[in-house]
Amino acid sequence: MLQVSPIKAFSDNYIWLLHTLNGGIVVDPGDAAPVIAFLTSQQIKLKAVLLTHHHSDHVGGVAKLRQTYPEIKVYGPKAEAVEHSDIQLSHGEIIDVADTGLKLKVLAVPGHTLGHIAYYGENSLFCGDTLFSGGCGRLFEGTADQMHQSLQRLASLPDATEVYCAHEYTQANLAFAMAVEPDNLALQSYQTAVSALRQQDKPSIPSTIEQEKQINPFLRVDQITVISAVSGYLEKSVKAPSAVFAGLRSWKDKF
Repeated sequence: MLQVSPIKAFSDNYIWLLHTLNGGIVVDPGDAAPVIAFLTSQQIKLKAVLLTHHHSDHVGGVAKLRQTYPEIKVYGPKAEAVEHSDIQLSHGEIIDVADTGLKLKVLAVPGHTLGHIAYYGENSLFCGDTLFSGGCGRLFEGTADQMHQSLQRLASLPDATEVYCAHEYTQANLAFAMAVEPDNLALQSYQTAVSALRQQDKPSIPSTIEQEKQINPFLRVDQITVISAVSGYLEKSVKAPSAVFAGLRSWKDKF
């Protein structure tokens, strides 16, 4: 059975460690030091690294990890030039990660970057900076329409899917979500639960696809409450989901 543990890095990054019977797999190691410390303390042998995109806070520790664990395999997106990645992946591929028995499906999710990918399997989604709890990534390279389509792809996964994103942004995202849907009871309840976790310095992650569809405005652009709020912000009527999404992302950027 797959176990997933968070390794904190920088001010708000999570590097996810996937435990299997055959060793460990880390997702988006921006910093090698906390990964090596955790693996050493738990006596886990690193077998592979999974990369979602090329930003330095996600790949900055790969060189040191390859130096420390020379036999590891490093997987990354084919559509991006990611240094130290030796297995390039495209949408729809299913990989048996480093022969550990862990099978994951690769999902193309452009928007935050043009070649961003996510990994799905074992009822778990590792989505980097595409979907956050209560929010989504900024559009550094892609378009609003690309990000909207990527989020729709993720929203189509089974409701019970656990969502492992790469940053602890949940409270800030929920503050914005409350500005969009102040009367959303599920959102109110979730905000209270997340606040309690963070007060104890516990991660708010993972959430689930079902949870996100109830509280994340970026997955709710077809809801009348969100449409009305975005139309009010833009001071013009918008109805098409892609237009609502674009207005919502613009609003969040300035929030």
